[in-house]
Amino acid sequence: MHASLVSTTLPIGSDADLAWVRQQVRQAAAGLGFSLVQQTKVVTAASELARNTLVHGGGGHVQMTVLEEASRRGLRLSFVDTGPGIRDIELAMTDGYTSGGGLGLGLSGAKRLVQEFALDSRPGHGTTVTVTDWSSAVPSPRTGAP
Repeated sequence: MHASLVSTTLPIGSDADLAWVRQQVRQAAAGLGFSLVQQTKVVTAASELARNTLVHGGGGHVQMTVLEEASRRGLRLSFVDTGPGIRDIELAMTDGYTSGGGLGLGLSGAKRLVQEFALDSRPGHGTTVTVTDWSSAVPSPRTGAP
């Protein structure tokens, strides 16, 4: 069971919102002790998923939640839109599949960049993609801090 500490909703309705989402995700990941490589991966995944939300879903929002579980801290991002949904999820999850634009990573690329990935989509009812990544920072035995 995950205990959430802080949850924030960020709108995704314009290119400016995409930049804001990337900035907020990077700040949250850095604050959780994510390594530079981890930060880059989660920001890249968030960028791809936010662009999908805007371009394919017609806009929506991302719910950004800081998680704490036992001795680890994580970041969960849920990208939600009420657009047309994904008709062929299997095809959309295929490596190399792109419908144009974005970073060319597609959903499969975003999935590879994070530790947990879930996709819920039905044609005509929108799409929710939830990704979670956990900090690899190890607490110091003396202080308990990373």
